[in-house]
Amino acid sequence: MGEPFDFSYVWSFLPKLLSTLSTTLLIVVSSLLAGIIVGFIVALPRLYKVPVLRTLSEIYISFFRGTPILIQLFLFYYGLPEILKLVQVDVTRAPVLVFVILTYGLHTGAYMSEMIRASVTAVDKGQVEAAYAAGMTGYQAFTRIVLPQALAIAVPVFSNLVIALLKDTSLAFTLGVMEMTGKAQTLGAVTQHFIETYIALALIYLVISFSIEKLLGVAEHRLLRHEDRNSPVKTTFGIHRNRSYRRIIAEMESGKGGAGL
Repeated sequence: MGEPFDFSYVWSFLPKLLSTLSTTLLIVVSSLLAGIIVGFIVALPRLYKVPVLRTLSEIYISFFRGTPILIQLFLFYYGLPEILKLVQVDVTRAPVLVFVILTYGLHTGAYMSEMIRASVTAVDKGQVEAAYAAGMTGYQAFTRIVLPQALAIAVPVFSNLVIALLKDTSLAFTLGVMEMTGKAQTLGAVTQHFIETYIALALIYLVISFSIEKLLGVAEHRLLRHEDRNSPVKTTFGIHRNRSYRRIIAEMESGKGGAGL
C-alpha cells in the first residue's frame, strides 16, 4: 500500500528526477534528428512516386505507425542482435541507449515522413509554376516558395510529434534506461511514496511539454505572419489562415498511432 501521502515529498523528489532529465532530453533530441533524416528519405519516394521504393516506404510507415512503440523497443533490443549474428556482427555489448535511440528514431521517422509529404503537397502547385515562369530554378522555387509555406504547415504537427516523443520516452525504462520514469520507479520503490513520485514526474513532463508548445507556437506565428492580411479566419495566436490551410492541419492531426497511409 505504501506510506501515507505527504506532499512535501513532491518537492524533495523534483531535483532527484531532474538529475535524469539530461538522459530523457538526449533520447528526444537524438531521436528527432534521426527521425527527420529518415523521414525525409522515406518521404521522397512517395513525393516522386518511385515504384518499388514507394511500396517499401508504405510498408515501413505502416509497421511503425501500426505497432506499439513498446513492442518495437523489445523487437530491436532483443531481436536485432540475433539477426545481426547471422551475418557475424555482434552488437550484444552495445549500450542499451543505442537501441532505444534507434527505435525511437525509426518510429519518429515514420511520422516525420507523413508530415513532410503532406506539408509539401499542401503547397499550391500554381505557385511553383509561377516561380518557373518568373525564371526561378527548381532549387530556388523550392527554397523560396515551397519550403517556407511547408514549414508553416508542418509546425503544429511537428509540435505534436515532439510532445508525443517526449512522453513516449517514459517507456525506455522497460529496457533498463535510467531516464526520468525509471528514476521515479526507483524512488517510489525505495521510499514507498509512489503517488508523490508520480505527481512530481507529471509536473516535470507538463512544464516541458508546455514550454515546447509555446516555443513552437511562436515559430508558427513568425512563419505565418505573411498571411495576416490575406485571410479572414483567425487562430488562437491571432494569425489568419485560409480554409485550405485549416483543412490540411485537421487531416494531418488525425492522431498518433493509426496505421492509415
